[in-house]
Amino acid sequence: MKTLKTGTFLLLASFSMMAVQAQTVDQIVAKYVDALGGKTIVNSIKTITVESAIDIMGNEAPCTTYILNGKGYRNELDFNGTKIVQCITDKGGWAINPMAGSATATAIPDDQVKASQSQLQVGGPLYDYAAKGNKVELIGKDTSGGATAYKLKVTSGAVEITYYIDATSYHINKALSKFSTGGQDVESTASFSDYRKTDFGYTMAFTQKVELPQITLNITNKKVDINKEIDPAIFVMPK
Repeated sequence: MKTLKTGTFLLLASFSMMAVQAQTVDQIVAKYVDALGGKTIVNSIKTITVESAIDIMGNEAPCTTYILNGKGYRNELDFNGTKIVQCITDKGGWAINPMAGSATATAIPDDQVKASQSQLQVGGPLYDYAAKGNKVELIGKDTSGGATAYKLKVTSGAVEITYYIDATSYHINKALSKFSTGGQDVESTASFSDYRKTDFGYTMAFTQKVELPQITLNITNKKVDINKEIDPAIFVMPK
């Protein structure tokens, strides 16, 4: 009987701890959404168009990103007169990169598409995470640099992203991504700063540093248009 009582107590304690963690995660995510501008703002966004500049090995390249919420993501980069295009949709992806020997549209492998599809979603994988089928765990706090950040691990299919969310502003400071492509494990780090509220009321980071295995990109947003009309045809792979 004592063993039964002990087992029951441990089981109840386990459920209690799970409930506390779930509540804590939901509280952090709710404040993160509020920091974006709130659910009403996020839900009303259909498209985002961003004009930016990317520093690549000391060379500045103009870049335009088109997002059709939940449907399409297209990035156009002009690097020293060469146009590079990457497109991800909810169905697949393709790219044009003459510098990599692909002067015509080439399909992107499925594992890379799945690793990139979070870029389709306004608010990212944390926003409405349960409805998207994403798993979110609070895995601790980070106090490096003198500031406290909550560490939330998001698992979406085969992709794992650890977000560092500032405990004061509830903006994302950093995101560590892990996924596999071509049989190899890949890790990348994105750091975010200079958060600004757009005229629409949606708050975005205007400065990003993306560290990939072989290159580091420094991105500065110059102009953001929300709900500007975007032709869905731009996401269709050219024949």
